[in-house]
Amino acid sequence: MRTETLELDDRYGEEYAGRYVFSEISWAKRSRIIQKHTKYHPLTGQVLSSDYVAIQAETIVASLKEQPEHKPITLERLLNEEGDGVPAALGELFSSIVNKLCGLSSEEAKNW
Repeated sequence: MRTETLELDDRYGEEYAGRYVFSEISWAKRSRIIQKHTKYHPLTGQVLSSDYVAIQAETIVASLKEQPEHKPITLERLLNEEGDGVPAALGELFSSIVNKLCGLSSEEAKNW
């Protein structure tokens, strides 16, 4: 599976500086994450709602194989909307790396 390494300086804060390694996840893992955060109509199977933020956050965590130990990126931190959450620009950077590794087209990524 493909990997990508990201070396961050302190532009997002000292607590995020360091080496991050992301790895492509399997189709099955990606499908399970999407299924977990999508509600379907019980009779028609139509999608009623999807939590795109949770899907993207779980995909990032599943793909993140190595990171600095000082303040690890967790699902809780990615989803935190308050002070201990991940800066928006850093979350977008992680998302773009993971979307590229997992084969999402730019059209698909618009929905995530």
